[in-house]
Amino acid sequence: MTQATTIGTTRRAVSLLERLENSRLGLGLLFLLPAAALLLVFLTYPLGLGVWLGFTDEKIGRPGIYVGLENYGFLWHDSVFWLSVFNTVLYTTVASVLKFGLGLWLALLLNERLPFKAFFRAIVLLPWVVPTVLSAIAFWWIYDAQFSILSYVLQKIGLITGPINFLGDPTNARASVIAANVWRGIPFVAITLLAGLQTISPSLYEAATLDGATSWQRFRYVTFPLLTPIIAIVMTFSVLFTFTDFQLIYVLTRGGPVNATHLMATLSFQRGISGGNLGEGAAIAVAMIPFLLAAILFSYFGLQRRRWQQGGRD
Repeated sequence: MTQATTIGTTRRAVSLLERLENSRLGLGLLFLLPAAALLLVFLTYPLGLGVWLGFTDEKIGRPGIYVGLENYGFLWHDSVFWLSVFNTVLYTTVASVLKFGLGLWLALLLNERLPFKAFFRAIVLLPWVVPTVLSAIAFWWIYDAQFSILSYVLQKIGLITGPINFLGDPTNARASVIAANVWRGIPFVAITLLAGLQTISPSLYEAATLDGATSWQRFRYVTFPLLTPIIAIVMTFSVLFTFTDFQLIYVLTRGGPVNATHLMATLSFQRGISGGNLGEGAAIAVAMIPFLLAAILFSYFGLQRRRWQQGGRD
């Protein structure tokens, strides 16, 4: 009886394996298992731990106890936290818009028949491939209050009379870190949009030209609608990368002056790691999640609308 049961179990296992091999869906899920395991270990667990820490008063070197919404109640009345929210939204919005506009212009330019086009495409990638910390150190030197090369050049050509305090003035500091982020992010947007432009058939432009379409009309009714799905993906990643930016701000300003460039990511690090209050730092990090979800949902339900992709109106 035991032997018969074993044979039956073996046959069922073999049959299940054969069905799995013949099923595309099952085979695809099987191939996804290693990636799913990695995401579970390195993404889901840290995210769950961060959410849990946000409900505790845990500090470095001391286990915490459950305090409910106490950390979030404190943040609700914390002016520095709300300043970091404002800085993060401003930083993300302005930088993303500039990266999209300049990146699209650069992609359209590189898509034309230019001499040494391959060389220029390789050069464009340099700001993206350089490590963020090295870029931040270079900008820190460019923005130096006394030895800024930018201030030196502007003084030599007579546009200013004295050095500009780039990182010491709140307004200048915000503009400076946004400029540094735009410089780093343009290559990603430009090269990705350029790849999308390469997929548009030249016959569509030829047909539009024969119909008497101007260059703006070809862009408006041919290029932009066909490029919209790529734009949705690129801008989603651009917003996510910008919103969670940490290295650039931390190296350049540490959130100063007077918290003028503190983003939610840098404030979370300052409160949680430098300040030792893991619960409060985790709560700030968790507060970023609704903003990130809003950016993803805007991309999915807004930028990918069919009628917009086809050049029509909603």
